[in-house]
This record gives sequence, C-alpha cells and structure tokens, in this order.
Amino acid sequence: MNFVVVGCGRVGAELCYHLFKNGHQVVVVDINKESFNRLHPDFRGRTLEGEGLAEGVLERAGIREADGLAAVTNSDTLNAVVAHAARDIFNVPVVVARNYDPNLRSIIEAFGLQTVGSTYWGAQRVEEILMNPSQKMVYSAGNGEVEVYEVRIPEEWSGHTLGELLEPLKDCYPVALSRAGNSSLPEPSMQLQKGDLLDISSTFKGIGALTTRLSNKAEA
Repeated sequence: MNFVVVGCGRVGAELCYHLFKNGHQVVVVDINKESFNRLHPDFRGRTLEGEGLAEGVLERAGIREADGLAAVTNSDTLNAVVAHAARDIFNVPVVVARNYDPNLRSIIEAFGLQTVGSTYWGAQRVEEILMNPSQKMVYSAGNGEVEVYEVRIPEEWSGHTLGELLEPLKDCYPVALSRAGNSSLPEPSMQLQKGDLLDISSTFKGIGALTTRLSNKAEA
C-alpha cells in the first residue's frame, strides 16, 4: 500500500519506519530537511522537503495514488487542514490527524476527522495504571474514551455467574472469556472460575467500578 506521512518529528519518523518494515511504500514530507535525520537508518522510503499544505508538494508525494495519509506535524491546526484537504480534495480513503494539545481537539473534530490525541491518551493511560495496576488494557478506541481491558477473576467470585458480576454495573460489556487457553463468547449464565481472564469493553469510569466490585467478596 502507498502512504503519505506529513511531518517527520519523532512520531512521524517512527510511523514511517513501522509502515516501511511492514512492506508498504512510504513518502514522508517535512518543511525542514534536517528532520529526516530522525528516520531509522534502514528506512528506504522517499523523503520530500516542502510545505505539507502546498498542493504541488502533495502532488509530488503521490497523494492521488495514496491509500492513506497521516498528518503528524507538531501543529494541530496544520494537521487538521492537511488531513481535511487529503480527504475532501484528493479523496484519500484513510486519513488520520495527530492532536497534541487537548484544548485544540475540537478544531480537528470539527472537520469530522479520525484523530489520535497522544497527550490525552497518554495521560489517561498513566492514570489507569496508577489507579488500577491489576487491570490490563488490550485495545484502545478513539482517544481512549472506550477501551478493552483484561481482568482476572479472583477466588472470591469463583462459582458466581457473569451476570451476577456485571448486572449492577454500567458501561461494562463482556467481549470474551478465556479459560485454560480457550476463549469463548461470554453469556450472563456462564459460571466464573478463579483465574478466568475476562475481556471487558468499558469506559474508564466503568472499569474502575468493575475493579472495585471484583475486590469485594460476592454475596453467597
């Protein structure tokens, strides 16, 4: 697949190398040619010095044949405009814009673009680890508003059903239950066993409530 990455900072350089390692064709654009020094020595994609907003630069980057574009400069406003142009003018199928300042998220969201908010997501993830070190996040959607967590069933809940555990809770939806290396789609009537791994789709508030409930002894 063909990808255009606008911005060769730390995020852009790492993204370019990951895409290249996975066999894709990558063109990275940056207004400062010294930024390309951040690229991994093994990177064999194409570099293009120029302003990411310039139509001629994007044309030379191959935007009309691109399968996706990532706008990951250190300017949220620039990312929003470049991503908007890529989607609505050049009809790039998949467009992602990086958001650095949480106060400017609304600018990118106003365009209806897919965003990755590294600051917002990172802060939330650190908070999750500090507050609930026993839980493991295995998938994050959007900017972390909804995530899939893996929690281990303690002995106190062995013999009780999944429905008993989750019925009083909001914002918690079972995704899978793994036991002895085998996974299945969970049903409310499923009886829990000590050591079961339960994957839960939840908000941060919801997983906090579930963690608290798991730490309390179930009623007999």
